[in-house]
Amino acid sequence: MTETKQLIQGCIKQNRHHQNRLYQLFAPGMFAVCIRYSKNKEEAEEILQEGFMKVFTHLHQFNFEGSFEGWIRKIIVNCALQKYRNNARLHAVVDIETNQYKIAETENIMAQIGTKELVNMVQQLPPGYRLVFNLYVFEGMKHREIAEHLGISEGTSKSNLYDARALLQKSVTHSLQVAKKILIIYEKKITQHR
Repeated sequence: MTETKQLIQGCIKQNRHHQNRLYQLFAPGMFAVCIRYSKNKEEAEEILQEGFMKVFTHLHQFNFEGSFEGWIRKIIVNCALQKYRNNARLHAVVDIETNQYKIAETENIMAQIGTKELVNMVQQLPPGYRLVFNLYVFEGMKHREIAEHLGISEGTSKSNLYDARALLQKSVTHSLQVAKKILIIYEKKITQHR
């Protein structure tokens, strides 16, 4: 019997040691998911805690078919979505002049900057944009599925994704410009000391 299966069975029997071990194994990876859906670390921690409460409550429903980590991830994502369903309606909240910015493909954005910086930029997106971006890019959902999950139209989903990408592209461009200026200043100082 695998360690995960033993842990699941122990958790179902309310064994605190098994619950703690299961949490230790999966919480770090799930926290990375939560941080993408939240505006800050505290909110991500709330989503994680709510998610694991549901995991432990519904653990008896896991049928050992498919990935256990995927099953947990689905619960965590649903907790993040529920948090936003309860707090706000999702619609365009930032006016973007679409002709001003050339939207880069998501993969190109990620190639230009580091993961930590990208996560920070995603966190700065308005909630509706952040949710649609995460569901489309990281969860691989289609706009029809996103619309159903969030109670919005497919058009709103597409618009929010487009606007999220525009805002991210603007952030990336700004970040790269700042880095370039810092590099120029650094090179000048090195040249002056020679």
